[in-house]
Amino acid sequence: MSAGGGNRAIIAALGANLGIAVTKFVAWLLTGSSSMLAEAIHSVADSGNQALLLLGGKRAQRRATPEHPFGYGRERYIYAFIVSIVLFSVGGLFALYEAYHKLHEREGIHSWHWVPVVVLVVAIGLESYSFRTAIVESNHVRGKTSWVNFVRRAKAPELPVVLLEDAGALLGLVFALFGVVLTLITGDGLWDAIGTGAIGLLLVSIAIILAIETKSLLLGEGANPEDVTAIEQAILAGPGVERIIHMKTLHLGPEELLVAVKVAVPSTENAAEVAQHINETEVRIREALPIARVIYIEPDIYSPQAAAASTADVGTQPTTA
Repeated sequence: MSAGGGNRAIIAALGANLGIAVTKFVAWLLTGSSSMLAEAIHSVADSGNQALLLLGGKRAQRRATPEHPFGYGRERYIYAFIVSIVLFSVGGLFALYEAYHKLHEREGIHSWHWVPVVVLVVAIGLESYSFRTAIVESNHVRGKTSWVNFVRRAKAPELPVVLLEDAGALLGLVFALFGVVLTLITGDGLWDAIGTGAIGLLLVSIAIILAIETKSLLLGEGANPEDVTAIEQAILAGPGVERIIHMKTLHLGPEELLVAVKVAVPSTENAAEVAQHINETEVRIREALPIARVIYIEPDIYSPQAAAASTADVGTQPTTA
């Protein structure tokens, strides 16, 4: 995924959430609706999250240093994980606390009855625009992958985070509208509390999903199966490589992949020929997959016993030509 596509979705979401947060706070001050307060805090949390994603993307562009020789690409994963914590604590837990508090008071909305309804309808329109932007940008890189697999397999965290946040925001607005309308009809603040509680449960659920997915990225994920296949085909496409003994990949960042591979070379070749074929193999890998920027190729003479010992050390199965 290009950083530009993710940034466009983030900026669209940030602009929508800042405007929505202000109107929700005004509506809460006029009406005292807990659903409006929960949604206002939700919008503030989302705005902070989008600012964190932009900051993470900026910091990830720093050059490699002796202390961090592989660069700072994975810093984008760190900030995405922080986003899940903010969404859980500031958004979800606060909404659940407000729902609990409202259950004990159960006050209706006694003034400015029309304000929260108008605010929520306008907010739904703005969030729909933000959600549409995230969908359009995601479709540029999603291909035929299902939405669930896209969220689970995406190596760039920004679009999945914005997609889940915007989906949660839209559902949260529907829950808030449900609670406010029924509170206005019945005069019973119970419905406002139910809407607020639904918002809290929704945000906590989304935060947990985000935390699980970004934790996996932080631990280090390998290349997608399609990319692994492309690398293997590139390695075996030229002369001088008889087979792949074993291979490992690791994302150093969304657009930077490390490839470590042990290959079998003909026993009749001299050192100069082996070096030439390794250099040619590196070129083919980068042509097949440009994000493969760090490549280590170890030549060896293949034998079943050596391959078994080698793969036992690295925990992978040998790959044959």
